[in-house]
Amino acid sequence: MEQRPSAAALWPDPPDLPLPAIMDQRWLDAVFLHWRIPESSAARFMPPGVAPDVFDGSSWVGLIGFRMKGAGIGRGPGIPYLGSFNEVNVRLYSREPDGTRGVVFLSLDANRLPVVLAARQAGIPYVWSRIRSWGTPPEDVGGGPSGYSVSRFRKGASSRFSVTPDPHSVTDDPLSLHVTARFGLHSRFQGRTIHIPNTHEPWALHKADLHELHDGLISSAGIDVDGPPESVLYSPGVRTQFGWPRVVTGARG
Repeated sequence: MEQRPSAAALWPDPPDLPLPAIMDQRWLDAVFLHWRIPESSAARFMPPGVAPDVFDGSSWVGLIGFRMKGAGIGRGPGIPYLGSFNEVNVRLYSREPDGTRGVVFLSLDANRLPVVLAARQAGIPYVWSRIRSWGTPPEDVGGGPSGYSVSRFRKGASSRFSVTPDPHSVTDDPLSLHVTARFGLHSRFQGRTIHIPNTHEPWALHKADLHELHDGLISSAGIDVDGPPESVLYSPGVRTQFGWPRVVTGARG
């Protein structure tokens, strides 16, 4: 019987990170939910100079939750308290004319106000929210549902979702790689489009069953989705580093 290559074998080589690294983070207990949407729906959120990165004829919107652990400046130790928090984001996928791929965040909810205020100064659309996470430790995949609940202050949008990972499955399908093998984000800053690069090892991706979903974050961001997500994934997590931003050539707006 022909053996399929592993997800790590299919994982694209991340580009070299410009040095020095500006931040080191660990992302744990990651839940990925993705819906297919029209390319035109994603295009209106793209910063100047980038376009939707299409897969299987469609754009994709993701609802992703994870636990930030030990975020620190450069490659130094994690910052006490502020370096560890829960985050839930809504994101799209972008591509520059030269093929550089990225993520465009529509919103990022976090439960550390100083982090939110600092990120917003850099043009990243963070929102201060109450966020709770639950589940088994990352090393015990399949021990039960893992999920997140978000409640924005002042009666804003809310979300609650959880999945049950399959500990015996490791995903290697092209869609899973398309939405997780991302090495940077595109954003607007001071009238320009910037790309902030990052690098990390391949995610250990497990297929998962949707356990619960009551979401208002995607619609609050301006995207309409119908029915359950087409892709449901779980990962124990990765460690990542971020490099210095660069301006996307010729992109102003």
